[in-house]
Amino acid sequence: MSHIILTTGTYDLIKDHVRRKKVTAQEEELLLGELKYASQVLRKNLPEDVVSIDRKVTYRDHINNEEKTILLVGPEKAKVSKNKISVLSDEGIAMIGYKEDDIIEWPAKKGNLKLEILKVEE
Repeated sequence: MSHIILTTGTYDLIKDHVRRKKVTAQEEELLLGELKYASQVLRKNLPEDVVSIDRKVTYRDHINNEEKTILLVGPEKAKVSKNKISVLSDEGIAMIGYKEDDIIEWPAKKGNLKLEILKVEE
């Protein structure tokens, strides 16, 4: 399992999301495993190529063979029409903490995801 890197705020957000049973049992197991081994860093120490809130992420969806660029935001700022995607969405929760060139397979509620992170920008 690769170790994800999260800011402490994001770590707490995801932990709370899991605690409130907002994810499937399979996702819960994966997330708790990831959180257990996650590195927590201050925002200023977050490597530039790591997916985080307020970063622009370009990724390829291998299931639909689509490429998308989104801005990952906190749940209260999400606006799908403007490509502002919540960190707690299926894609957000799958990619958060991973870095450029990682490929993530994720058992989302709407079906399995296979996402490749192509580029992360501030």
